[in-house]
Amino acid sequence: MRELKECVVVDAIRTPVGKSSRAQMKKLGGAFRECSAQDLLITVLQKLMERTKEKCPDFDPSEIEDCHVGCLSQIGEQGGNIGRVAVIMAGLPIEIAGATVDRYCNAGLQAINTCANAIKVGDGDMMIAAGVENMTHYSMGITFQIVTQIKNYPVIWSDKMQEFMKIFVPQGVSAEMICDRYGFNRENLDRFGAWSHVKATQAMRKEDEYYKRVVPVSYLKKYTDETMKPIKDEETGKQKQEMVTVTKDQTVRPAYLDEPDKAWQMLSSLKPVFRKKNGRVTAGNSSQIVDGAAATLLMSEEKAESLGLKPLARIVSTAVAGDEVTIMLTAPIPASRKALKRADITIDDLDVIEPNEAFASPCLAFCKDLGYEFDDPRQNPTGGAIAIGHPIGASGVIYFTEMIHYLNNYNKRYGLQMMCGGGGVGIATVVEKI
Repeated sequence: MRELKECVVVDAIRTPVGKSSRAQMKKLGGAFRECSAQDLLITVLQKLMERTKEKCPDFDPSEIEDCHVGCLSQIGEQGGNIGRVAVIMAGLPIEIAGATVDRYCNAGLQAINTCANAIKVGDGDMMIAAGVENMTHYSMGITFQIVTQIKNYPVIWSDKMQEFMKIFVPQGVSAEMICDRYGFNRENLDRFGAWSHVKATQAMRKEDEYYKRVVPVSYLKKYTDETMKPIKDEETGKQKQEMVTVTKDQTVRPAYLDEPDKAWQMLSSLKPVFRKKNGRVTAGNSSQIVDGAAATLLMSEEKAESLGLKPLARIVSTAVAGDEVTIMLTAPIPASRKALKRADITIDDLDVIEPNEAFASPCLAFCKDLGYEFDDPRQNPTGGAIAIGHPIGASGVIYFTEMIHYLNNYNKRYGLQMMCGGGGVGIATVVEKI
């Protein structure tokens, strides 16, 4: 019988996050509007290998067992098992297998947990766990929409589907329901949203730390109009194009730190989106729709030691949980309790608490039920999805990366990451800095 191994995190990186050009791409200006999801993912995979090779010339990528990639909208450039496709396109050894994971917003962290647990039981000594989503190109729910719109496509829904759709509501509606249940008001949500931008701005300005985890993305930008038709260069008559490099998040608003009164006035003037009368959930206290990718390199502790690689952390425990389908965003609470119990620690032992900021209200619910304050400095110390954004399949890996590097930069010990997801699924992971 094989003995369980320790799984360690050797490296974790992410791309900058770009604003989405939103539905039908009628709004221009997103940093990755003309960049494919494949190129985003290829960038972090290649950089992950380069950084490891620089630290250890004996590192052989062909020994990596698998590459799991979180991705929600698995169509077009994100389809065809992008987990395997990106490995080949990135020039990585063909010996590395590849899989694409969908657990809604949990997908990226699920990729990490699946790889970690495979290493722990001895099913490989090295794994890549990554995530990608270009929400400019593919909005949430688009796979359902496309299938129903294709002519002569045999769409056969289960008889149970209508019953299911009665309890499955937009997540913003669920966020309003959480406010009803816990008694959160608009100011509670807005202050949490503003705080996310303040922390993210402060973190971005610490450039020596920021560029340890954020790698630049360079790609050939082929200019298009709002209908994605080529924009011609006046001199050559060919499509206008140029190499561009994106180095920083496009989403964070420094005004929340630099001009707080002005920013608060803007924030408090935003109209509710999901409930017109007495609604509290606005664009300012919800996650941003964005594009991005991230990747981590996981190893058994023995393998990292044999290569002379110093790990950033070890993965202590993982957990998933299901909860109410309609309110859906509270499932990280039972998942986190499981993960903490399996790690044999409590919420008080944590140095970083990293909830995904899909909306402010579930984050405040986590505080209430798990027993820490709304303004606890351990919570998302480098900002969260309200400020940086929530590229669905990539978010779990992006904020895992933020947490791991923060623990190392500030010599902290324990971190807990938790994420909510559509349909009432939650996921949590406990890590310990080595």
